[in-house]
Amino acid sequence: MTSKTADLCDEFSGELKVCQQEFKAYGMRRQFSGPISTVRVFEDNVLVLNALETIPAGNVLVVDGGGSRRCALMGDRLGKVAQDRGLAGVIIYGCVRDTAELATMETGILAIGSCPLKSKKAGKGDVDVEVKFGGIEWSPGEYVYADEDGVVVSARNLV
Repeated sequence: MTSKTADLCDEFSGELKVCQQEFKAYGMRRQFSGPISTVRVFEDNVLVLNALETIPAGNVLVVDGGGSRRCALMGDRLGKVAQDRGLAGVIIYGCVRDTAELATMETGILAIGSCPLKSKKAGKGDVDVEVKFGGIEWSPGEYVYADEDGVVVSARNLV
């Protein structure tokens, strides 16, 4: 990423959606950006893994986990898939686990918290749909920009 979210807000405030949800950073990469791919699940990470294995390199997987803190939707195994496939990052409206291992991975990983319990494996949810959390709508194909100051979304690539 070549521009900070604060700079993007200064220059493009009229066309940005600013996420109101605060996230914690778990991966090594603190600044990342890319086209959005989406998954909506609830306490079930099968579709998260499928998306990590199939979305294009350079994309950011946005996971609407319903804000649940009862289990993790991503751990070290899924984090390694994201890193090895060259994804720009993962943003999870839910929890992660294996945080010490995630901290060593060269990928952007944001989540609302951590929980040691693994998720269900039923494969329920939706892929490539508009999701809503943090006061904004996240649509596949839009662009997300994340850094230490926050997360912003644009309908087009700004950098």
